[in-house]
Amino acid sequence: MSDRPEILRDTLGESDFGVVEKELTILERLYNQAWIRKTGLLIILAVIWEVYARHLDNPLLVPTLSETMTAWWGGMTSLVLPDRVWSSLKVLALGYGTGLTLAFVLTVLAITTRIGTDFLETMTAMFNPLPAIALLPLALIWFGLGIGSIVFVLVHSVLWAVALNTHAGFRSVSNTLRMVGRNYGLSGLGLVFKILIPAAFPSILSGLKIGWAFAWRTLIAAELIFGVSSGKGGLGWYIFESKNELDIPEVFAGLLTIIMIGLLVENVIFRTLENKTVRRWGMQN
Repeated sequence: MSDRPEILRDTLGESDFGVVEKELTILERLYNQAWIRKTGLLIILAVIWEVYARHLDNPLLVPTLSETMTAWWGGMTSLVLPDRVWSSLKVLALGYGTGLTLAFVLTVLAITTRIGTDFLETMTAMFNPLPAIALLPLALIWFGLGIGSIVFVLVHSVLWAVALNTHAGFRSVSNTLRMVGRNYGLSGLGLVFKILIPAAFPSILSGLKIGWAFAWRTLIAAELIFGVSSGKGGLGWYIFESKNELDIPEVFAGLLTIIMIGLLVENVIFRTLENKTVRRWGMQN
């Protein structure tokens, strides 16, 4: 086919399109790294803490960051802090694991039976608003001065938050996915594990995070009130003892350790789980 003379055609080169792809500067590349931005925020907060504490000049109220880090390093090198942390984490793992197991059982019953749904909704409405630490006096009467009392309140703090989020996630799964599972002959636990859990995992993951935060806070609060379990105190008891001795840098060192553990769990354990599941599946940006 011959060219039409009334149509003008100009051949454009690459330079005529302007900048199609621009290379990022070093500062832009660094700013795009989330861990660098978060580290910068932590450094800013640390500087504010140090400046304010030096301006206040009252170690009994707010010690400086340098004094706190000196106390923290002393506790780590003497193995006092690691020992207290290990004691707390063992109790936390027992209570958190038990709470997750019970939450899974209740949620499966709720999603597969009507009576299970009624039971979970009723129990969640009753006990989820109840602070776990308020049950500690009863736990001490029922289970005595031991780990059992702390585990009981930890289970309460984890169970309802995880069950509520998991059940909400299951209920949000579309009927289309449910019908796909049934078309493949899935029912009962098969439908739960192969269809419902993957589809509801963003809500389940949120429940796991909330349950972990509730359990960690409840454990420290219980140790501050209850103190020693089975003759050995945890991180909360370390803070309580340091407060009684008016060693405020050690108090802040204990609080700093709690924050560090929280950052580690959130940014390593849960972030890794999130990247390998919901982000990899395209369910979260």
